[in-house]
Amino acid sequence: MSFESFADFLAMGKHGLYVWTSYGISLAVLALNVALPILARRRYLQDEARRLRRESKP
Repeated sequence: MSFESFADFLAMGKHGLYVWTSYGISLAVLALNVALPILARRRYLQDEARRLRRESKP
């Protein structure tokens, strides 16, 4: 596929809104698939550390 200009590339033959929205949503889903497990692990480790401190107090 050949485009005359960068603006034509962004417009994608008048389908640009759909195309770029699809790319954006896909990128957001991939980012969430990476970030959420990392955040969940961090939260789990903090909760476990808190529980261990609570249990070790006399």
